[in-house]
Amino acid sequence: MAKNETTVWVVRGGRQGEADELFLKGNDIALGWWEMGDAGKLPSTKEAFKKAYVEAYPNAKPGMIPNGVGQIFRFIHEMKIGDLVVYPSKIDRKIHIGTVTGPYKYSKVGLVTAPQRRPVKWLNHLSRTKFSQGALYEIGGALTFFQVKSYADEFRKAAAGSIEEVPVDLDTSTAQVVQFTADSTRDFIVKRLAKDLKGLPFEEFIAHLLGAMGYRTKLQPEGKQGGVDILAYKDELGLQPPIVKVQVKCKEDSDVGDPEVAALFGRLAVGEFGLVINLGGFTNKAVQYARTKANLKLISGEDLVDLILEHYEKFDSRYKGLLPLKRVYVPEVIETPEI
Repeated sequence: MAKNETTVWVVRGGRQGEADELFLKGNDIALGWWEMGDAGKLPSTKEAFKKAYVEAYPNAKPGMIPNGVGQIFRFIHEMKIGDLVVYPSKIDRKIHIGTVTGPYKYSKVGLVTAPQRRPVKWLNHLSRTKFSQGALYEIGGALTFFQVKSYADEFRKAAAGSIEEVPVDLDTSTAQVVQFTADSTRDFIVKRLAKDLKGLPFEEFIAHLLGAMGYRTKLQPEGKQGGVDILAYKDELGLQPPIVKVQVKCKEDSDVGDPEVAALFGRLAVGEFGLVINLGGFTNKAVQYARTKANLKLISGEDLVDLILEHYEKFDSRYKGLLPLKRVYVPEVIETPEI
């Protein structure tokens, strides 16, 4: 950010928009964390804020503490008078942009659960349609209070009344948002599998996925697999081809090499197929080796996620609970052919 560029912040007012009255009519932006009391009286160090936070919320999950501490600390000590603040309202579906007009204050007037406050003067109130999809996506983060970085200039122009609405067909940020959403979902799936399923549980998950794809599966006894973790069949008794021997790897941060792939192939009888699944990837030699074998297939983490998304609706409640996903619609980005 250039020296003279105004910092742009986002403050969110709850899922039901309960902060509209305080924010827009009371001209105060606010954060909660009321159990911490007047956080402005704390020493201006993150260590002091962390100590107060842990005392106020002894049951807070460790991963949530840095987020909470960082937000309230920045609100009090890093936000400056003259900074811009963006408030996306849930009630009127507008983007409200204002400027911070005063220092931090502690007040329980009005919304008692949001006593950490800053006075603000509203400069503009705009429809969401005035902004690019990328800008809307950035201010839609999960945090209550954070700094806008990628699209800050768009909100600066909006505050000054000089924003130029980008036609939907020319909004190049739409493709970026769609891709980021897809990538985030895929990353979530791989991380959850890598964290929660190792060894036999991951083999059981793969067997369940194959079942959703129409295969009947049989897990091989641990220690007696001989490199084969799952047997998959199309018929009920497993007497008719194709019989698929599956080897499962959960190496999300490393590639499976050609020796392991060749070892599975060596265990295939005439008419049988081999399938190696790894949450990570495969070395080039492994890929080249598999290409020379018509009855051998490799499935990397990327391919595995594709299969999970394709057959997710057939998963049982256990695995839907492990991977909680919901169907959403995103814009279809149609690439214009080059002339």
